[in-house]
Amino acid sequence: MYTLAFDTTAECCSVCLMKDNHLLGGYRKDMDFGQAEILLPQISAVLKQNSLSVKDLDLLAVCVGPGSFTGVRASIACARAFALAAPKLNVTGVNSFEAYLHSLDDSELSEINAVIIETKRNDFYFQSFNGKREKLCEPQAMEYGDIIDLLKGHVVTLIGDGVERFLDKPSGLTIHTVRLDKSLSVQDLAECARQKFAAQKLNYPKPLYLRAPDVCVKS
Repeated sequence: MYTLAFDTTAECCSVCLMKDNHLLGGYRKDMDFGQAEILLPQISAVLKQNSLSVKDLDLLAVCVGPGSFTGVRASIACARAFALAAPKLNVTGVNSFEAYLHSLDDSELSEINAVIIETKRNDFYFQSFNGKREKLCEPQAMEYGDIIDLLKGHVVTLIGDGVERFLDKPSGLTIHTVRLDKSLSVQDLAECARQKFAAQKLNYPKPLYLRAPDVCVKS
């Protein structure tokens, strides 16, 4: 089974190609902007390196956010274009919370497993799960103090690219595991999508927006 996964929702452009659970190739570049311009060329390159075309793929996975408004739209537009070009291709969206949770080993799980994602503002994108990987709340943008209030009194695991900033000051939390991931692993994204495929729970890619985009009117 060939799976292609990609992500442009944060400050990088990531692509990976897998056959079953084996990584065949990939690409990653940290960048503040311009992800949309290099995404398709890098997808083409990783397919060409393995003598494959889009029609050879079984599953395509795209990160649907949260993240940069433009980055989310670029990834999803690309995934939907592939779905139109190859109608037999299975296409699914995977949000960052799902992929971060998937990356945790069973030994890292605790009573509450909190995924904390950077927003570049004072708040954080947040979702929590229990020890069985079942969601305890919906994804949302939350202030530091509100997150602390939710987690206080529980044994917690923290994961996500927002954890480092979240722990800048003493939290008073009882922590089982801390994962200071700098960014989401696109391979975890692919493996999470494969689980969705096996469970027949594919989600047509739709953007996960947790607040309105930052816009301004030029004078």
